[in-house]
Amino acid sequence: MALLITDECINCDVCEPVCPNTAIYQGVAIYEIRPQQCTECVGHFSEPQCVAVCPVNCIIKDPLHDETQEVLMKKYEELTKKEKT
Repeated sequence: MALLITDECINCDVCEPVCPNTAIYQGVAIYEIRPQQCTECVGHFSEPQCVAVCPVNCIIKDPLHDETQEVLMKKYEELTKKEKT
């Protein structure tokens, strides 16, 4: 699954810089995550870095983007392949 930032977000700006896929961005009211870029840090780290640093625990699995570890790894491979070209 991709991750989702809930409306409990306090805009503290600690999640955006730790995202290796640049999936997190400042939305209109709170930070948001681009699901097509979120791999839950699969391929980069053993746990989602945004979740690890969030002081209010407002980052959850996005129920609208149910993805297996295999799908997340393929997404990671596609994202990193684009970076290398």
